[in-house]
Amino acid sequence: MQKVGIGIIGCGNISGAYLKAMASFPILDIKGVADMNSDMARAKAEKFNVAARSVEELLADPEIEIIVNLTIPKAHVEVGLRALDAGKHTYSEKPLGINFAEGKKLAEAAKSKTLRIGAAPDTFLGGGHQTARTLIDQGVLGTPVGGTATFMCPGHERWHPNPAFYYEVGGGPMLDMGPYYITDLVNLFGPVAKVAGFAFSPRSERLITSEPRNGEKIPVHVATHVAGALAFQNGAVVQVGMSFDVAGHKHVPLELYGTEGTLLVPDPNHFGGEVQLLKKGGEFETQDLSSPYADGNYRSIGVADMAHAIRSNRPHRANRDLALHVLEVMEAFQTASDTGTTVSITTVVDRPAPLAESLVDGRIGK
Repeated sequence: MQKVGIGIIGCGNISGAYLKAMASFPILDIKGVADMNSDMARAKAEKFNVAARSVEELLADPEIEIIVNLTIPKAHVEVGLRALDAGKHTYSEKPLGINFAEGKKLAEAAKSKTLRIGAAPDTFLGGGHQTARTLIDQGVLGTPVGGTATFMCPGHERWHPNPAFYYEVGGGPMLDMGPYYITDLVNLFGPVAKVAGFAFSPRSERLITSEPRNGEKIPVHVATHVAGALAFQNGAVVQVGMSFDVAGHKHVPLELYGTEGTLLVPDPNHFGGEVQLLKKGGEFETQDLSSPYADGNYRSIGVADMAHAIRSNRPHRANRDLALHVLEVMEAFQTASDTGTTVSITTVVDRPAPLAESLVDGRIGK
């Protein structure tokens, strides 16, 4: 199958994971990387043996079909629109935009130009989450009832070299970590119908303890503790907790309940992990993973799936409608908190097709 040319804009912390993983997917042909900081671009290019180029060069290159946008959240839509204007499909790091209106603008621009949008996270395509999806599709839970989704930590300023953007508009635990959890929940349970929530920030500034900015204080402009519930169209109600203000906890990342069983789903920020199923009256049992994309970091499998979809003229899984739906759901927590109401979700999305439908000899290939 003919390779798909890839240009990467943004050479920050996450770009290394993408560049490393892209080597696992023969359909991807990296034509260059670019960043506003040319030194960062050159460093990444040298490390991964690719070309360092300007943004303008990537957008003008006719051999590049997909721009992978790894910029900070507040630049996602601006860079995405530039890519679309240049006639390129675009795949963005999460979230799709810093608010629903912005994300919708990008989605409508792509639709008008008949171009594709892809968006992280793609971890729901990993073996742990695809195994959970297979079990749910087989009916092991019976009628879906509910669940819990929990991410809580003391904050990213402990480890990230430049953590300020996590506390700017477009950051916070919901827009930073929420995409992993809510995307996987949509993969497993289908679309969300309503959201109830509370969102606040107990601190107005944070102290960085990571290098090289150790000791610097940064302001907080977003809610850093968010709690609420998702009512799904299938009838299930899932409790959600996302926080940068919790010292530690003992909740599993995702726990799903049905009338006939309970499913423990691994961390949706990773591709693999242990899946455990308890059938009513029994004990929790570890399940065999049903996909090869489990033991490792395959961050860019969503790009590879998108590339194969372009060549095969089929829908891709980490797609525009999914990302826009998740963005609307995440924003609804703050809206519900501000208004004291339950928020109805307007976007409609289909569950992404199981990855197994596009595997050839156990690997993504069509």
